[in-house]
Amino acid sequence: MKYTRLTKEQFEELHPEFTNFLATQSIDKAEWDKIKVEKPEVAEQELDVFSDLIWEGVLSKAEYLEHFSKNHIFLFQAFDTYVQSIVLKTLVTDVDFLTKEGLQWLSDNMFTETIEMKVGKKVFTEERNASVFALIQQGAFLSDGQLFKQINSIIES
Repeated sequence: MKYTRLTKEQFEELHPEFTNFLATQSIDKAEWDKIKVEKPEVAEQELDVFSDLIWEGVLSKAEYLEHFSKNHIFLFQAFDTYVQSIVLKTLVTDVDFLTKEGLQWLSDNMFTETIEMKVGKKVFTEERNASVFALIQQGAFLSDGQLFKQINSIIES
């Protein structure tokens, strides 16, 4: 397995897609139920293959990611061969970016000496999707990129 297996909730959400996936292998509901009972290892493999297909599709389309922690915000834009990053760090230790108040504080103090901002670029050393997946495994989530674009436009002007 290249990525991780989808959760039960994700499988439920993707039920129609999973049904189509099984159908492409000429497996109907009755056959699937039989496989689950008689060959659970085959059923597990099917779940893994489907999970990887879904992840591959999602990761291929992924462009922006964000990761928030108490004192840091990591913003990423993934390209074909590298990722661009903007890292914001508060120098005021009692600010918590995981709260609404912390984000308001950031908005009010963005370009003051209380915010340390670093911009970077890292060339992918492994396959792009695997690198993006690694960011997700570390806590990043896919985003529309609005925050990245806002900050980046200010930096570039």
